[in-house]
Amino acid sequence: MPTAALSGVTVIDAATLFAGPLAATILGDYGADVIKIEHPAKGDPSRGHGPSHDGVPLWWTMLGRNKHAITLDLGRAEGARLARQLLSEADVLIENFRPGTLERWGLGPEVLHQLNPRLVIARVTAFGQSGPYAHRPGFGTLAEAMSGFAAITGQPDGPPTLPPFGLADGVSALVCAQAVLTALYHRDRAGGTGQVVDLAIIEPLVTVLGMQAMVYDQLGLIQPRTGNRSVNNAPRNTYRTRDDRWVAVSTSAQAIAERVMRLVGHPEVIDEPWFASGVGRAAHADLLDSHVAAWVAQRDLAEVTEAFDRAQAAVAPIYDIADIFADPQYTALDTITTVEDPVLGPVRMPNVLYRMSHTPGHIGWTGRPRGADNDAVYRDRLGLDPAELAALRESGVI
Repeated sequence: MPTAALSGVTVIDAATLFAGPLAATILGDYGADVIKIEHPAKGDPSRGHGPSHDGVPLWWTMLGRNKHAITLDLGRAEGARLARQLLSEADVLIENFRPGTLERWGLGPEVLHQLNPRLVIARVTAFGQSGPYAHRPGFGTLAEAMSGFAAITGQPDGPPTLPPFGLADGVSALVCAQAVLTALYHRDRAGGTGQVVDLAIIEPLVTVLGMQAMVYDQLGLIQPRTGNRSVNNAPRNTYRTRDDRWVAVSTSAQAIAERVMRLVGHPEVIDEPWFASGVGRAAHADLLDSHVAAWVAQRDLAEVTEAFDRAQAAVAPIYDIADIFADPQYTALDTITTVEDPVLGPVRMPNVLYRMSHTPGHIGWTGRPRGADNDAVYRDRLGLDPAELAALRESGVI
């Protein structure tokens, strides 16, 4: 394998469910040396989250990939001492304990930066390290509710809708990984020091939702629920085919909107004054949707996608995961790749996030059993002898 992009970067992953650990997974995919800390008795919650196969937790199999698995009770004095030893040589700590917890254990940034001024500490919590809600427990669902996402998701006459997956956690994981790399770049480019990254999970979705804040500030408008429609252009919706499949159509570009309406047999609308802008088309979404829906309903999925492709108009089938597995484009990209697991054998999971020409990412192994790397880490990195390891196990520290 070529030298990995993050080779030589040591990351201590002390976070749980799900933003922090996924950020560490992303860093590990590109070569960071990731050490995952789990509580000796409880383990990481992802080991009990979601389905298992032959006793192997599938969430952990993916989330724990490329990580060395150790156990350590950070809340005990001896556990905190060992953590300080590990962190004195590390580059990154990712944690998501409630504000004040690390400080109570003697592992706060002030202590850690005295030991290791180069350490980047990423603190990933629901509400951030300050403010009136900082003390509250929270998960991604709260961020999806409070960010404005749920308020605009769903049908106009229906309730606010939450995503059936960890959207806020996933977006926050991407942001956290980017923030860590930004801090490392600043540290190493300028010969600077480490710093603290304070990431509140309620914030990234606010940015991802786009211009809502500016529209409200400048125009006093609050975006309503519009189902699958857009307030910015039309036609933009999902449409059922004759063979009972669904397709999504987008016309963000004016030229695409014109091609779609010619394709579906209604070029006359292109000459309407309101058709010249996305907002104007959105105001006439009922008319445009009816034309597109009627055309799509008379054709099978293959005919619809082939016709849109010939017309150079934007369409995509609505996929489930089985469709993703079978799609030739995803196959060509190796988006769902195969990794060998010691218990399950070959397993398929999402590949690394992006391709790099000189330092590609790589999945070396799946999530390992709890404490599988205790001896290697504590013996080889910290120099503990067998008697010390046995005593730590007996006392429950590891």
